[in-house]
Amino acid sequence: MRVLLDTHIFLWWVKDDPRLGSRARSIISDVDNKLLLSAASGWEIAIKSKLGKLEITGDIIAFTYEQIQINAISELPVQMNHTLHVAMLPGLHRDPFDRLLVAQSQLERIPILTGDTQIMAYSVEVIKA
Repeated sequence: MRVLLDTHIFLWWVKDDPRLGSRARSIISDVDNKLLLSAASGWEIAIKSKLGKLEITGDIIAFTYEQIQINAISELPVQMNHTLHVAMLPGLHRDPFDRLLVAQSQLERIPILTGDTQIMAYSVEVIKA
């Protein structure tokens, strides 16, 4: 199964955060699943780290790429059709990163692993963390 990780799910996983439930842990640790992390999540991590809203010690770039490699996560690039599809989404969520993840999930037909209840309100396949 292909699974798009919401940014917070990726961070909870790599930091072994107790907020990550057993179901999410099982999905992420299953080697038969293909885990995807959007380039939009990298953008979100960079911005929130710079603003002091996210604590990551050391080099944010090295940390992110190291975790992607260690956890066998594939990158999902942001394409023009993804960004333009955001305009087609109802205004249920103001977070631009999450809106882009929803657009990618819809267009690429990949479920999102998330704990964000606002994402669950969209017409998108969600795996609740």
